[in-house]
Amino acid sequence: MMSRNVAYGLLISSFAFGTTLSQAADAPKDNKGYTTSKTAVVELGPEFAGMDGRQLRLRVLTIEPGGHIGLHNHKERPAVVYFLQGTDTVIRDDGTSQTFKAGDVTGEPGATIHWHRNDGNDAVVFVTADIFKPTN
Repeated sequence: MMSRNVAYGLLISSFAFGTTLSQAADAPKDNKGYTTSKTAVVELGPEFAGMDGRQLRLRVLTIEPGGHIGLHNHKERPAVVYFLQGTDTVIRDDGTSQTFKAGDVTGEPGATIHWHRNDGNDAVVFVTADIFKPTN
Protein backbone atom coordinates (compact mmCIF):
# COMPACT_ATOMS: atom_id res chain seq x y z
CA MET A 1 0.00 0.00 0.00
CA MET A 2 1.26 3.48 -0.89
CA SER A 3 2.16 5.83 1.94
CA ARG A 4 0.19 9.03 2.30
CA ASN A 5 3.31 11.17 1.61
CA VAL A 6 4.04 9.29 -1.64
CA ALA A 7 0.41 9.66 -2.73
CA TYR A 8 0.47 13.40 -2.02
CA GLY A 9 3.77 13.71 -3.89
CA LEU A 10 2.34 11.95 -6.93
CA LEU A 11 -0.77 14.11 -6.83
CA ILE A 12 1.24 17.33 -6.61
CA SER A 13 3.63 16.16 -9.38
CA SER A 14 0.78 15.28 -11.72
CA PHE A 15 -0.88 18.65 -11.05
CA ALA A 16 2.37 20.53 -11.70
CA PHE A 17 3.04 18.53 -14.87
CA GLY A 18 -0.50 19.16 -16.13
CA THR A 19 -0.18 22.87 -15.38
CA THR A 20 3.09 23.05 -17.33
CA LEU A 21 1.53 21.35 -20.33
CA SER A 22 -1.50 23.63 -20.30
CA GLN A 23 0.66 26.75 -19.94
CA ALA A 24 2.77 25.78 -22.97
CA ALA A 25 -0.36 24.82 -24.88
CA ASP A 26 -2.04 28.11 -23.94
CA ALA A 27 0.93 30.23 -25.04
CA PRO A 28 0.28 32.28 -28.18
CA LYS A 29 1.84 30.89 -31.34
CA ASP A 30 1.53 34.14 -33.28
CA ASN A 31 3.10 37.58 -32.87
CA LYS A 32 1.09 40.68 -31.99
CA GLY A 33 2.45 44.24 -31.98
CA TYR A 34 5.96 42.96 -32.77
CA THR A 35 8.44 44.52 -35.20
CA THR A 36 12.10 44.22 -36.08
CA SER A 37 13.45 47.64 -37.02
CA LYS A 38 17.14 47.01 -37.67
CA THR A 39 19.13 43.91 -38.58
CA ALA A 40 22.84 43.43 -39.25
CA VAL A 41 24.36 40.11 -40.31
CA VAL A 42 27.88 38.66 -40.58
CA GLU A 43 28.35 35.39 -42.48
CA LEU A 44 30.34 33.11 -40.16
CA GLY A 45 31.36 30.45 -42.72
CA PRO A 46 34.30 32.48 -44.10
CA GLU A 47 35.34 33.38 -40.54
CA PHE A 48 35.27 30.00 -38.75
CA ALA A 49 35.66 26.40 -39.92
CA GLY A 50 32.44 24.44 -39.48
CA MET A 51 30.20 27.50 -39.46
CA ASP A 52 29.11 27.38 -43.13
CA GLY A 53 25.56 28.62 -43.53
CA ARG A 54 25.48 30.27 -40.10
CA GLN A 55 25.25 33.98 -39.39
CA LEU A 56 25.93 36.23 -36.45
CA ARG A 57 22.79 38.36 -36.40
CA LEU A 58 22.05 41.54 -34.42
CA ARG A 59 18.50 42.88 -34.30
CA VAL A 60 16.48 45.57 -32.55
CA LEU A 61 13.06 44.20 -31.59
CA THR A 62 9.99 46.10 -30.38
CA ILE A 63 6.85 44.77 -28.71
CA GLU A 64 4.05 47.33 -28.42
CA PRO A 65 1.96 47.56 -25.21
CA GLY A 66 -0.34 44.53 -25.02
CA GLY A 67 1.72 42.76 -27.69
CA HIS A 68 3.67 39.53 -27.63
CA ILE A 69 6.15 37.30 -29.44
CA GLY A 70 4.62 33.83 -29.61
CA LEU A 71 6.05 30.58 -28.27
CA HIS A 72 9.36 29.76 -29.97
CA ASN A 73 12.58 27.90 -29.29
CA HIS A 74 16.26 28.66 -29.64
CA LYS A 75 17.33 25.24 -30.88
CA GLU A 76 20.56 25.78 -32.82
CA ARG A 77 20.04 29.53 -32.28
CA PRO A 78 21.60 30.66 -28.98
CA ALA A 79 21.14 34.33 -28.24
CA VAL A 80 22.00 37.13 -25.84
CA VAL A 81 19.61 39.99 -25.16
CA TYR A 82 20.00 43.54 -23.82
CA PHE A 83 16.80 45.34 -22.81
CA LEU A 84 16.61 49.05 -23.66
CA GLN A 85 13.07 50.03 -22.67
CA GLY A 86 9.79 48.77 -21.22
CA THR A 87 8.74 45.77 -19.14
CA ASP A 88 9.05 42.39 -20.85
CA THR A 89 7.68 39.26 -19.21
CA VAL A 90 9.27 36.10 -20.57
CA ILE A 91 7.25 32.94 -19.95
CA ARG A 92 9.08 29.61 -20.33
CA ASP A 93 7.56 26.31 -21.40
CA ASP A 94 7.91 25.00 -17.82
CA GLY A 95 5.54 27.72 -16.60
CA THR A 96 8.19 29.87 -14.92
CA SER A 97 8.52 33.52 -15.89
CA GLN A 98 10.91 36.39 -15.49
CA THR A 99 10.41 40.13 -15.95
CA PHE A 100 13.07 42.24 -17.66
CA LYS A 101 13.43 46.03 -17.66
CA ALA A 102 15.83 48.54 -19.22
CA GLY A 103 19.45 47.64 -18.50
CA ASP A 104 18.78 43.92 -17.91
CA VAL A 105 20.58 41.25 -19.91
CA THR A 106 19.95 37.54 -20.41
CA GLY A 107 21.26 34.58 -22.37
CA GLU A 108 19.09 32.10 -24.24
CA PRO A 109 20.82 28.75 -24.84
CA GLY A 110 19.58 26.23 -27.40
CA ALA A 111 17.30 24.48 -24.89
CA THR A 112 15.24 27.68 -24.40
CA ILE A 113 11.52 27.51 -25.24
CA HIS A 114 9.57 30.63 -24.29
CA TRP A 115 7.41 33.57 -25.33
CA HIS A 116 7.51 37.31 -24.60
CA ARG A 117 4.66 39.51 -23.36
CA ASN A 118 4.62 43.30 -22.93
CA ASP A 119 2.77 43.95 -19.69
CA GLY A 120 3.64 47.63 -19.49
CA ASN A 121 2.34 50.89 -20.91
CA ASP A 122 5.49 51.57 -22.97
CA ALA A 123 6.92 49.66 -25.89
CA VAL A 124 9.46 46.97 -24.99
CA VAL A 125 12.64 47.51 -27.00
CA PHE A 126 15.59 45.13 -26.87
CA VAL A 127 18.69 44.24 -28.82
CA THR A 128 19.37 40.57 -29.50
CA ALA A 129 22.42 38.91 -31.00
CA ASP A 130 22.15 35.29 -32.10
CA ILE A 131 23.85 32.61 -34.14
CA PHE A 132 21.35 31.93 -36.90
CA LYS A 133 21.02 29.51 -39.82
CA PRO A 134 18.63 30.87 -42.42
CA THR A 135 16.37 28.37 -44.16
CA ASN A 136 16.34 28.52 -47.93
